[in-house]
Amino acid sequence: MSDYGGIVGIIILALDIWAIINVIQSSTSTGGKVLWVLLILFLPVLGLIIWYFAGPRGGRASA
Repeated sequence: MSDYGGIVGIIILALDIWAIINVIQSSTSTGGKVLWVLLILFLPVLGLIIWYFAGPRGGRASA
């Protein structure tokens, strides 16, 4: 049963890294990027959920 905690931790880490990469690639301001990255780093699970629903999207133009 304790093995699942490690697997869940690795999944959360991978998702946090993915979210940070997406924030960095977004077209938002530098200050906004820093705030989003700090939120994701200090609150890994909650920050990831907040970013998913309210965070900046990728820098690609949606035409």
